[in-house]
Amino acid sequence: MAFEIHPRLASGGFEIGQIGGCRLLLKNNALFPWFILIPEVEGIEDLHQLEPGQYVEVMLAQRKVCEFIASHFQPEKLNIGCIGNQVRQMHIQIIGRSTGDPAWPGTVWAFDGKQPYTEEESENILAAARAHLGLD
Repeated sequence: MAFEIHPRLASGGFEIGQIGGCRLLLKNNALFPWFILIPEVEGIEDLHQLEPGQYVEVMLAQRKVCEFIASHFQPEKLNIGCIGNQVRQMHIQIIGRSTGDPAWPGTVWAFDGKQPYTEEESENILAAARAHLGLD
């Protein structure tokens, strides 16, 4: 059976590609550079449950995504979370934060605001991410 992204994760974002045994998405909210890394594993919800080799692969992918966000968006801080309280499929949220963003200093999850990317904005980010990460 082919790996499937939970519908709630898949909706409201753009798939960038595969990196380090994970799928990478850009959340469609231009207020924050918000990426979701989804390890292609079944029945595992938390990072410590991964096999050691998988764990290293996922962490290296996370690091590359962080490097892209830091260089492309230049946020003051990166927030990384593998929470999964509402969607149990393992996923890691990587979000660039700055003092000027509308949810600062609170969490993005508690912030109701949303602003979709324009088609041009999303295409530019997807192309830059794919180029930086070496994805097709």
